[in-house]
Amino acid sequence: MPKTRRIYAGVKLREIRSRLRLTQAEYATRLGVSLSYLNQMENNHRPLSARVLLSLAEVFAVDVTELASGSTERMVADLREVLADPVFAEENLPLGDIQLLATNAPRLARAFLTLHRAHRQDQERLAMLNEALGQDDSGISPLPWEEVRDFFHYCDNYVDAVDRAAERFASKLGPGGRGAAVAAWLETAHGITVSARTDGPVRHYDPATRHLTLSTVSAPATRTFQMLHQVALLEHGDLLEATLDLARFHTPAARDICKTGLANYFAGAALLPYQPFLAAAGDLRHDLEALSLAFEASIEQVAQRLSTLQRKGAHGVPFFFFRVDQAGTITKRHSATRLQFARFGGACPLWNVHQAFETPGRFLRQLAETPDGVRYFCLARDVSKPGGSFGAPVRRYAIGLGCEISHAGSLVYADGLDVRNDAAFQPIGISCRICERPNCAQRAVPPLERRLHIDPNSRGLLPYSIG
Repeated sequence: MPKTRRIYAGVKLREIRSRLRLTQAEYATRLGVSLSYLNQMENNHRPLSARVLLSLAEVFAVDVTELASGSTERMVADLREVLADPVFAEENLPLGDIQLLATNAPRLARAFLTLHRAHRQDQERLAMLNEALGQDDSGISPLPWEEVRDFFHYCDNYVDAVDRAAERFASKLGPGGRGAAVAAWLETAHGITVSARTDGPVRHYDPATRHLTLSTVSAPATRTFQMLHQVALLEHGDLLEATLDLARFHTPAARDICKTGLANYFAGAALLPYQPFLAAAGDLRHDLEALSLAFEASIEQVAQRLSTLQRKGAHGVPFFFFRVDQAGTITKRHSATRLQFARFGGACPLWNVHQAFETPGRFLRQLAETPDGVRYFCLARDVSKPGGSFGAPVRRYAIGLGCEISHAGSLVYADGLDVRNDAAFQPIGISCRICERPNCAQRAVPPLERRLHIDPNSRGLLPYSIG
């Protein structure tokens, strides 16, 4: 059976008390608990009770859904993966200690993750230098992609100011097709003409001629997205720069990459504005095809947007979303659920997303359970991107979208599935090197946190057994 989730939020409890400038005694009185009980909750020795959650909502107007956010689980998943590094092979820290660090000292945990990332980058640089001994190392740069990925990862892939700006912009567009409306806005507001051509890049803007060129190879939804990306750069550059200032990236490359990411975020949020999209998603029971038709967006754009609906006081169903290529490499990832993706490597081969390449155009459904006992409903589909002409390369991807099984009733895709049948749930993992399942037939590498036993006289599914 799935494990009951208890909420430990001592850090957030202390933050609320500090913000209100209350003593512990005053805080305990207003919450209706004893001083000793409050002290235990603030130090994560006890979970928040239903009474405390109710008091926080009624007395202090706290959005209690934020207390149950996946930040702690995300931090624990990241710490476990880092601690699986061979450099920590002798430590073998128990899960309880890792959870204690993530809940009681999240800033220290994040500093530890940053330190390990720097260590890994140094190791990669040394390896590169060994291969190119005697050459100038000026071309060896940090890994800005990881820094940008972590930025979106730890803000739950929801950037409130940018999201609301995109929603306001979408409300200004006139009637008619979205692509035509955005093109008309660019011409009216900025004097920019938009045209399309078969050759050339996906998007090219010439400031001198005020001409925006799009590729006819791209789907209409992609062309609209690229026009909205240009709107973000033209009209909201100051907002993007202010957000980047707050992020405090370590390299100019990371800042530049994130600016593109924020402009893309604006484009997606304007194409699928928050409140109208949230309402439509509920009405249509998260039918991706129906939503893509209603908003003139692609299925991938719709699926990714569903995973970002984390606005305070107006949360959508918490989804995880990811995209893989045919090699199993994860090229996009985000989770608003307890399931957290591995920071390095590919997706578990037991996920149905890998089968989507074999069944183009079809939605695949899966009931799955992770090693921590949490159960999920998973949806997968291929999203091939044609090259536009005979012989042109086709980019083939598959997307995965999922939620915890308690939300499955909100999805049209879960209709007809027996979610009460324990045998219907397939065991899946996150990454082989941190997965503890001992008898997985698809295991690629042994888990680094467990001791291995090798018997030369016996062979099972694997050439070793996991202790």
